[in-house]
Amino acid sequence: MGKSPAFALMFVLAALTPALAQAPRTLTMAGSATVKAAPDMADISAGVTTEAPTAAAALSANSAAMTRLFAALDRADVARRNIQTSSFNVSPVYSSLASSTSQQQRLTGYRVSNELHVILEDTAKVGATLDALVAAGANQTNGLSFTIKDPAPLLAKARAGAVADARLRAQQYAAAAGLTLGPIQSVSEGGGEPPRPMYRVMAMAAPTPIAVGEESVSANVTIVWEIH
Repeated sequence: MGKSPAFALMFVLAALTPALAQAPRTLTMAGSATVKAAPDMADISAGVTTEAPTAAAALSANSAAMTRLFAALDRADVARRNIQTSSFNVSPVYSSLASSTSQQQRLTGYRVSNELHVILEDTAKVGATLDALVAAGANQTNGLSFTIKDPAPLLAKARAGAVADARLRAQQYAAAAGLTLGPIQSVSEGGGEPPRPMYRVMAMAAPTPIAVGEESVSANVTIVWEIH
């Protein structure tokens, strides 16, 4: 005689009950930490924009100015491997002619822009390098940023701090609930943050005043503990 569906269901539930009862209780906690350090590298974007009645004349003037910029960087002991052309553009220049019925544009010349991406491995040279570029003819600067050459040691410290932060939080919550932390069941990283600037001034580079500040590296972690 076959078993009824109800009997089969009761048998399955009875078999699963011990396994469900043995499932461990867990506590999940997130932790984070941030480590700060003075940057040791600088990134400068600077270049030359020239205008002339013809494209050839604008390009010739720009090339001469850029040659002076490269010479200035050589005198500042900036390695050629740390100098890269980041943009080059030739565009027409128009002027507007207003009439009684409409507004027309007339071609008046050409503009050439050439920009360099310069990496300095010594932040103390930032001010002097900017002065040298401007003196050599740089008439556009599109950015100055600082970074850390090797953030790995800082990230390792931030990760260790994030784990300690998660553990402290878990211990506090477990104690408040009358529980005890057991073994760790899992650890997952929420993504470490790359170096980002902190705008507290740490040093100045002469002769042009430059605030070097600090960089911060952050880490986030989520840990699951078994609790008793």
